[in-house]
Amino acid sequence: MRSRPNRPSTRRTILAGLLASALVATALTVAAQASVPPPPPGWTTIWSDDFNGASGSLPSSANWIIDTGHSYPGGPANWGTGEVQSYTNSPNNLSLDGAGNLRITPRRDSAGNWTSGRIETQRSNFKPPAGGVLAMESRLQMPNVTGNAALGYWPAFWALGSPYRGNYWNWPGIGEFDIMENVNGINSVWGVLHCGVNPGGPCNETTGLGASRACPGTSCQSGFHTYRFEWDTSISPNQFRWYVDGQQFHSISQGQLPADTWNNMTSHAGYFILLNLAIGGAFPDALNGPTPRPETVPGHPLVIDYVAVSTRGGGGGDPTTPPTTPPGGGSAYSTIQAESFSQQGGVGVETTTDSGGGQNLMQVGNGDWALYRGVNFGSSAARQFIGRVASGAAGGVSGLVEVRLDSRSNPPIGSFAIANTGGWQSWRTVPANITGVTGVHDVYLTFTSGQPADFVNLNWFTFSQ
Repeated sequence: MRSRPNRPSTRRTILAGLLASALVATALTVAAQASVPPPPPGWTTIWSDDFNGASGSLPSSANWIIDTGHSYPGGPANWGTGEVQSYTNSPNNLSLDGAGNLRITPRRDSAGNWTSGRIETQRSNFKPPAGGVLAMESRLQMPNVTGNAALGYWPAFWALGSPYRGNYWNWPGIGEFDIMENVNGINSVWGVLHCGVNPGGPCNETTGLGASRACPGTSCQSGFHTYRFEWDTSISPNQFRWYVDGQQFHSISQGQLPADTWNNMTSHAGYFILLNLAIGGAFPDALNGPTPRPETVPGHPLVIDYVAVSTRGGGGGDPTTPPTTPPGGGSAYSTIQAESFSQQGGVGVETTTDSGGGQNLMQVGNGDWALYRGVNFGSSAARQFIGRVASGAAGGVSGLVEVRLDSRSNPPIGSFAIANTGGWQSWRTVPANITGVTGVHDVYLTFTSGQPADFVNLNWFTFSQ
């Protein structure tokens, strides 16, 4: 979760439950897209940059503003976060690579001074059409460095409310969406909302309301991944959603925040997008103590393939009436990958041999749980829960896979029992009836057994009407 780009310097409190373990990156070369890919059916691209251009050239001045120095004029020092680098407009820090990518590269001189790059869109009016949805997306590779060599690295893809320009002291009320941020080479993406007042307030500043997860497949550092944020006004309450490679890992509903807080960050002209690679500051320091260190290795770039903004729907419809069929991504009726949890307790993941590949929750036992935020059941009640499970539990060991809404302490709305299926990768699909449910809810899967032994693997789940 990101310490703010431009605000009075404050030390962040990082939620330990959101941290992922660092992994050693492996070398992987992934080609850039030749151009920005077309949007999904029903979406329209309204702005994009594919970073095609001559090697060594700066990004398009028609699209981007290059930030320089240690702050905005008149704004908080060190960009309000305690980061140590100076941003420059030098191609050594910020340039196209001639292969369809923008590279933001941190450098350190012989005196130990760091430089890096930061850009923001000329446009500052990105917001959804009335009753529609806005998406901001980038395909990028985090700096390919891990361990002690990565201490202090802080790449980010994010957006700030337009009233911030020229003021620089009205954060976080104007809103901030951290779509992708990462620190210290950890194999994890953080998605965070900042809003309200600082410190404290409804968004728990300076921490914000965030979630994190490991990147699917290849690590965040060793491969390209697609990071996406959606602002949905087609449903009520409205919703923010965060994705990595199409897998939702975080959401915030309008109903979770005071009406004036939501209005202050959504009623202005819109947002501008930023990309930067900071060195040091409150977030990396909170995890590993003061950074950067002498062992921190400069020269590992944040590599950005493209940035695109798209919209769907709108045009005068009533945004307060939820559709009968919920939209994709956060829909209860799409396949929800079990490893796409926002938070968990006692749960690990492993590569699955089930059809479709990916990962599954592994050898889950009594008291374990996983949270999936902002699942949209729409206006027609779901009445069945379906899970893809396997078990290699010993004879006599069994347990329940339970569904709870909005709190782990709430009673289950349904469950099914599972025992040995023939092995931990011997998969079957099991249905269960549930109490009818509509609207948008945080879904908790809880696992209960009378024995201490692990009793189930879970690959995916869904709901039906």
